[in-house]
Amino acid sequence: MQILFIKFARHCKSFAFKLRRAPQSVNDLETHSVKSLAIPVLGFGLFTPLLAQAHGSMEVPVSRIYNCFKEGPESPKSAACREAVRVGGPQALYDWNGVNQLPNGNHQAFVPDGQLCGGGKELYKGMNLARSDWVTSPIAPNAAGNFEFIFHATAPHATRYWRLYVTKNGWNPSAPIKWSDLEQFAEIGNVPVGPDQRYRLTAPLPKGKSGQHVIYAVWQRSDSAEAFYSCSDVKFGDSGTAPAATSWKEVDQVRAQQDLPAGTKVTLRVFNAQGGDAASYSVTLTAANASAQLWPAALARQVNANSTFVKVGVLGSSGAVAPVDDSMGNRIYLSSAYPKYTTQIDTTLPSTSSGATEWREGVAYTVGQIVSYQGKRYKCLQAHTAWTGANWNPASSTTLWKVAS
Repeated sequence: MQILFIKFARHCKSFAFKLRRAPQSVNDLETHSVKSLAIPVLGFGLFTPLLAQAHGSMEVPVSRIYNCFKEGPESPKSAACREAVRVGGPQALYDWNGVNQLPNGNHQAFVPDGQLCGGGKELYKGMNLARSDWVTSPIAPNAAGNFEFIFHATAPHATRYWRLYVTKNGWNPSAPIKWSDLEQFAEIGNVPVGPDQRYRLTAPLPKGKSGQHVIYAVWQRSDSAEAFYSCSDVKFGDSGTAPAATSWKEVDQVRAQQDLPAGTKVTLRVFNAQGGDAASYSVTLTAANASAQLWPAALARQVNANSTFVKVGVLGSSGAVAPVDDSMGNRIYLSSAYPKYTTQIDTTLPSTSSGATEWREGVAYTVGQIVSYQGKRYKCLQAHTAWTGANWNPASSTTLWKVAS
């Protein structure tokens, strides 16, 4: 049998729409990039798109585009992300790791003023919106004055340099960001990528900063002219007050996509540098705290009361971590004495009369998990999060689910 391969352009809308509705591979679930679709045309009409990987974005402090993606590409939670989708469409969020150009070091020639956060690309124009309500990450140095930046690289590359910039004092968040608004505070050479596909970049935080700012990251490859760009909205303590040094390092965020049923068990798992289980903390939700606005704080209080090396909440100017009643606002922090530890949140829904949990949007599912949907039992084929509004239900998403025997 002969197979004919046909390549389609990156942003072919019909296929991008299908991609948003049903991911076709493990890589697709992470990158959601429509760089090219290789479609085998068989005699019986099989349709199997294969996607190339994209490259990455800043995870800590989280970049604008990665934060909006994590909020849910089809229906983001924050006002700024919703407006970005209205202006530029949701495809940009699925392509969160592709904000790039081919400048070979000449970044200002390729990324014009006012377009820095979108990397000078039309697809990402929603990231350039001049707003003061982008979600911010609290940021503070350790005792040595340093901060560990974490860059999630879905496709690692050889590095010429990383450059980190911050907005100057007096910058106006309601105006588009220009290169003249930035001052460079760090340059880092080639560093190894971890087994978790993260680059960890330790650099001294700029001094004399307080309140809201933007950190702009440039990753220039050494084996190509390609470079990647990201904007992270941060908060250096309260306005007029520099943040206190802290031993807590942000490693992830808690994302509540929707309300959960009473009886759901939410567990924060902590893994050591070798990937082994280090600790776990669980809370069983009640009708009083199962809403998306409240259950992250319920988990945070359970963790904070029982752990000395992991905390959940928001880092304050004093260096303490406290929970907040917010579906997207809580962060996960690890003590700096536990480098390279990682975390994961597992959600176990209460069983139905069929013995399976009821499928719901906004929940992360693992391979082999059994759910109930419209009276049938389904088995998960690929680990994924069922983004709210994406309609990746078991009956229609055959790449993710199959009927369980």
